[in-house]
Amino acid sequence: MNKERLMQVLVGPVISEKSTIAADASRQYVFKVIPDATKPEIKKAVEMMFDVSVEGVRVLNIKGKSKRFGQIKGRRNGVRKAYIRLAEGSDIDFGAGA
Repeated sequence: MNKERLMQVLVGPVISEKSTIAADASRQYVFKVIPDATKPEIKKAVEMMFDVSVEGVRVLNIKGKSKRFGQIKGRRNGVRKAYIRLAEGSDIDFGAGA
């Protein structure tokens, strides 16, 4: 896999109450990824960027909501998320740079 492609696969981490609970309970971290990313690409990208070993990857697509503003109809963008399960002893610390 191309190293430049792997650098673009991860859009950013999802920091929410649900993702924090998943990280504490079962070593799972949530990332937004590009829409055409595959599980092997996501695994390689996380291992390359954070220097950890990945045990499993689960991917889900969230459809954008339909919204209205008066008579104007619109639609929010959809998101693709990846739940990354790390191997025992691996950890990602997002607060280290702050």
